[in-house]
Amino acid sequence: MNGPSLSCIVVLACTLTSFAFAQGHDPVVGRWFGVADQPGDPAGIGFEIQADAQGALRATATNTTIQFVGRPAGPVTVQGGGVYQVGGITLTLRDETLTGEMTALRIPVRLQRVDAMPAPATMPEFPPGPAPKWKAALGAPLYAAPAVRDGVAYVGSTGGLFHAVNLADGRFKWAFAAGRPIHGEATVTDAAVYFVCDNGYLFKLNRADGTEVWRYDLGDARVPRTLLHFMNLENDHGAPRPLLVDGTLYVGAGDGGFHAVDAASGQRVWRFAAEGKIRQTAEVAGDLVFFGTIGNAQAYAMGLGQLYAVKRSTGELAWQHDMRGAATSAPVLVGDKLIVGNRGSTLLALNPATGAVLWRKYFWGSWVESTPVPAGELFYLGSADLRTVRAYDPRDGSYRWSTYVHGWMWDRVAVSDDTIYAATGCTDLPGKPYHASLFALERATGRVKWRVPMPELPGVLFSGFGSAPVLADGLLLAASLDGTLYAFPTP
Repeated sequence: MNGPSLSCIVVLACTLTSFAFAQGHDPVVGRWFGVADQPGDPAGIGFEIQADAQGALRATATNTTIQFVGRPAGPVTVQGGGVYQVGGITLTLRDETLTGEMTALRIPVRLQRVDAMPAPATMPEFPPGPAPKWKAALGAPLYAAPAVRDGVAYVGSTGGLFHAVNLADGRFKWAFAAGRPIHGEATVTDAAVYFVCDNGYLFKLNRADGTEVWRYDLGDARVPRTLLHFMNLENDHGAPRPLLVDGTLYVGAGDGGFHAVDAASGQRVWRFAAEGKIRQTAEVAGDLVFFGTIGNAQAYAMGLGQLYAVKRSTGELAWQHDMRGAATSAPVLVGDKLIVGNRGSTLLALNPATGAVLWRKYFWGSWVESTPVPAGELFYLGSADLRTVRAYDPRDGSYRWSTYVHGWMWDRVAVSDDTIYAATGCTDLPGKPYHASLFALERATGRVKWRVPMPELPGVLFSGFGSAPVLADGLLLAASLDGTLYAFPTP
């Protein structure tokens, strides 16, 4: 018999097939880009798929919504029949098109072959904003937003001092030594100032001179706080603002205790024991008070976060909702919905009476740490890794506009009749597309009115802003991670 044997032909065919795969000849090899079509919030996504020397397929991912390009997405599993699994997305190849869905979220995906992937966004030239009217050096990083009353700003620092600063000129009126870092915003009345401190106390000060009236032991002085670091992603930087309603203060603590405290005497009314740290401000509707927990460091992404509704009259549980991730934004009532975000990249609307989910939106991998700000028919929300400010419709969670602001937003925006103000932070790590800024956006459209670039400190992991800007008396106040309280004039 002349010619090769059948077994030789089979071996040769297998060898050629392996060689073809090793050279990247699987039909899915190449660049693919398209859309993950979440209703009301689509994302531009894509993959570059390559074969290694052994013929194994691997992918890098691009997402133009969250602005990352070429991020490793792991191996590509070939399931046969033109079906592939890529980083939690199931795709079928037909006629130079990949279609499928993000499996866990049931979001449709459609990709086309492309010659090149989109480039990441770069910082354009924006109209310049105003220079500060004054700056007050408070001596330590500021994670708390200032509270304002009668021409005075009240704000604590991580240096353990609580300050009263005159809005007219930025001069100090008084300072109170609380003794440990202060991460939470204050509540201010005609006569008093209330705030929490990492020494475990809720303080009441005389507003006129800063003298202590009483302190209430929250019981969480030994609870550790870990700020964001790339070796530890807990990012436990917040603290609640005491919520004053009908003469009672409602405030959570780091040990999971949620307290009702008589504002006049500083005596406990009741305490509710929750699971996980409480680092965000509560919300009230009728006889219910709502608050969330962030779980712990081991469960920072998808762990123990819960949302609670407790009866104000008795401290008894009304309902509880598993957030499937740390509750990192404060719950806020927007019309007839309770809006809250989590570290599992989800924004939710709940029925405040029952806790039932009315809608949910995936945030494309970004933690939802900014607290919603309702105004008119919409609410406005910043984001961390999405680096956007958006105007949302509370009816279904779709957004009217979205503006890229090139930096992290860990807290809420400030809203005026025609303008949205956003304060962003950045990191000094090389190659990270984050910038520290103050932005003014047109409220109706999201168009950038102006940008003020802020100092980005070399050798400092995070700089810019970690707290919310505040509008008061014709000024925009912004508390910086470099320890400076800025006051900018507004129209």
